[in-house]
Amino acid sequence: MQTFKGTKIVNGIAIGRIKIYKTPDYVISEELVSDIGAEIERFEAARVKVQEQQNALYEKEMKEGRKDTAGIFEAHAMMLDDEDTLIDPCKEIMAEGHTAEYAVRAAFDNAATEFSEMEDEYFRARSADVIDLKNSMLDVLFGNDTESLQGTEPAILVAEDLAPSETVKLDKSLLLGLVTRLGSSNSHTAILARSMNWPTLIQCHDIADDWDGKFAILDGYNSCIYIEPDQKTIDELSAKQAEDKAREEKLKELKGQPSVTKDGRKVKLYANIGGPKDIQAVIENDAEGVGLFRSEFVYLNSKEDPSEEAQFAAYKQVLEGLSPRMVIIRTCDIGADKTIDYMQLDKEDNPALGFRAVRICLTRPDFFKRQLRALLRASAFGNLGIMFPMIISLWEVKKCKEILEECRKELEAEGAKIGKYEIGIMIETPAAALCADELAEEVDFFSLGTNDLTQYTCAIDRQSANLEPFANTHHPAVLRLIRETIEAGHRHNTWVGICGELGADPTLTEEFLKWGVDELSVNPKSILPLRGNVRNADLSKFKTESPKAVDPKKEPKGFFGRLFS
Repeated sequence: MQTFKGTKIVNGIAIGRIKIYKTPDYVISEELVSDIGAEIERFEAARVKVQEQQNALYEKEMKEGRKDTAGIFEAHAMMLDDEDTLIDPCKEIMAEGHTAEYAVRAAFDNAATEFSEMEDEYFRARSADVIDLKNSMLDVLFGNDTESLQGTEPAILVAEDLAPSETVKLDKSLLLGLVTRLGSSNSHTAILARSMNWPTLIQCHDIADDWDGKFAILDGYNSCIYIEPDQKTIDELSAKQAEDKAREEKLKELKGQPSVTKDGRKVKLYANIGGPKDIQAVIENDAEGVGLFRSEFVYLNSKEDPSEEAQFAAYKQVLEGLSPRMVIIRTCDIGADKTIDYMQLDKEDNPALGFRAVRICLTRPDFFKRQLRALLRASAFGNLGIMFPMIISLWEVKKCKEILEECRKELEAEGAKIGKYEIGIMIETPAAALCADELAEEVDFFSLGTNDLTQYTCAIDRQSANLEPFANTHHPAVLRLIRETIEAGHRHNTWVGICGELGADPTLTEEFLKWGVDELSVNPKSILPLRGNVRNADLSKFKTESPKAVDPKKEPKGFFGRLFS
């Protein structure tokens, strides 16, 4: 038996034969051709076909409720219309007498290199998209059936890396697990693997061609793969796999059950979603509400600035479809790694610390008011929470509320019906966490965005694969800020939730409950496992004291007043 380590993306056990997946290494002729027009026609036919394939993959992912991954293929289809970067360079090469295959390889490789050398992490990541499109174009031009590369029997698929289109085309009934030599935890392959819940290992650098056909066990829990395991390992991990399947069936019994600890502590379990397509996932997984509706996807999925009516329709659909559940909608969080051409944002050296989220909204009031008006109108159709992201100071909250009140008065004057709603903010910066007492006086709730809170507290770019060895999601500074934010919120009767990745971390559930968190918002598929953790927790062994309410007469004014009191 041989054991090889990697980085786990999805827990779980996969047992079976290995299938090595290799993208064809096409031999492209450099000889010139006489019929240039015919080559351009072949190129155009291939481009149209690949664009149709990408659009079909987009529709498929949207239909199955995977909006994040659908956006990958929508972007690919749009890239194939890029004349300056891809189309014109290909035609110029073919005009010299080269074949369509030669032109695609040369032009797409050149574009990928340009992207890879850019300073911006987001644009560097687009290099992989261009290579994916190049391979798809060559598959069509050479008449290759990419799907046949998977084989015909269920197997653990092992590859150098997988492009998004390759991953989605895989026959799920034949895929036991996935292992790649390359990739990062934020790569497209990782995103797709999580959404499809495949046991997955990346950065397994010891992959070898002679693995093909060998019996293996992928152990996601221990971040490794066993090649030709001994009988003891087979027996132990087969039992673990059976336990996992039994646990999944058992979890279904938790539907309709209260999210209450053994000693009676109640916590709300909400879902994170990207749009109306996720309504069914919320219902099927028995989420008690939505703790994070990422409204930026309304913008990302539009080719122009969405109108008030378009936004109102999307928000109304979710609120009405999930009523009486609470739905917390985060206002537009564009910027950093989420960019949109029609917003014409300037290129920044450090976009994660730049012009994003509420900073855009407060400097573009007309843009902001369109969304706030749509949200207020939608509030008449359900139970709404309006949440402002990337807050760092009190004046920002007051300004957001001022503009919201201005929109409310306008709509009332127009005779529009407005329902009840709560106002909250995301605590995702150390600045907000340290000023939580002041901020809590202005809002109904806090939601801790632990992904960005970790990034900004630890100075670790969450998109960078190179920094993964330095990243610590359980960093004591982050956990301390979470605890102190919960306590600060409760001192002012402001309820506090967690909507980042840590909310679904089973090793922290009991700790969060002990600190008094009111709500946990996670991926819909994590709702039932999390409910099981909550119902198994017993906090009676901990001595807990509720934070005392603030006495305005005794409390020192401001953060520095408390710091030096």
